[in-house]
Amino acid sequence: MLPALSLLETRVLGVLIEKQHTVPDSYPLTLNALVSGCNQKTARDPVMEATEAEVQMALDHLKSLSLVMESSGGRVMRYAHNAGKALGLPPQSVALLAVLFLRGPQTPGELRINSDRLHKFGDLLSVEAFLNELAEKPWVRALPRAPGARETRWMHLVSGEPKPGSEPDIPAGVKPGSDPGYSEFSTLQANVDRLQGEVDQLRETVARLCRELGVRS
Repeated sequence: MLPALSLLETRVLGVLIEKQHTVPDSYPLTLNALVSGCNQKTARDPVMEATEAEVQMALDHLKSLSLVMESSGGRVMRYAHNAGKALGLPPQSVALLAVLFLRGPQTPGELRINSDRLHKFGDLLSVEAFLNELAEKPWVRALPRAPGARETRWMHLVSGEPKPGSEPDIPAGVKPGSDPGYSEFSTLQANVDRLQGEVDQLRETVARLCRELGVRS
């Protein structure tokens, strides 16, 4: 049985899963790149400011659980996740867990949008089917539906059972059941976050190319 992971450990694992798909040319990741991914201001909830030492400690624990693998690449060590094999999960489930690690509780609709670059789900029924399979492990759980909310939000249990008050706050100025409803607002916000994430990834790629070519950006 996997011991409960800390918030930083799930963040590290989520970043490794995400970057495998979004920046494959830079994967496995260096410690510096991993710290940057953990501390991103976009597509992260909560936003954190982890240090290299803290991320290294998280990596060491994840390696002891066979969730992360270390390899030498050039002059620095690089890190890759091993979540699928270690947890016995298919890529679809790994993608959903990664998005939950990175962004906190979400509806199936939000998960489908936010996991698009990790795995393209054909429809919401497919997302819900994999969530239900994960719930049997149990790796995830559906949160009680908030008053007026149209969709159920899901959270991961890799850090343990949910505590009272785990449900995310409703954004200021948005009332459950209002028009547009909270569900529509959440979907719109997820789209904005996804696009911002793509911009951030493009910036990372341009910066890397400039460094390799010796060009100042």
